[in-house]
Amino acid sequence: VQLQASGGGLVQAGGSLTLSCAATGRIWSLNAYGWHRQAPGKQRELVAAITTGGVKDYADFVKGRFTISRDSYRNMVYLRMDSLKPEDTAVYYCHADWPLGVTEIDRYWGQGTQVTVSS
Repeated sequence: VQLQASGGGLVQAGGSLTLSCAATGRIWSLNAYGWHRQAPGKQRELVAAITTGGVKDYADFVKGRFTISRDSYRNMVYLRMDSLKPEDTAVYYCHADWPLGVTEIDRYWGQGTQVTVSS
């Protein structure tokens, strides 16, 4: 499984960006996708996730501002980010989960894409 993230950039506070993640390879058994982010000096944290069944989950700090979506035909996952704040500045990583069992997964990561929000 290979994941290619794109769409990061520099934006002013209050602005919007849409990140894209293209999945290729042996993707037929993946059951969930998502985005994490990592700011300098901080741990990587989950931002949003979506299952192949369409169930979505968001971190509290992005609820109402970010929207995750998936295009199963194009094998793409998107993160629409609105009302961006300087504290959203981070490297954003997409991920995809391959289920190994009832509770175990194998998580694949894409390369990060930098999002910088200026005040």
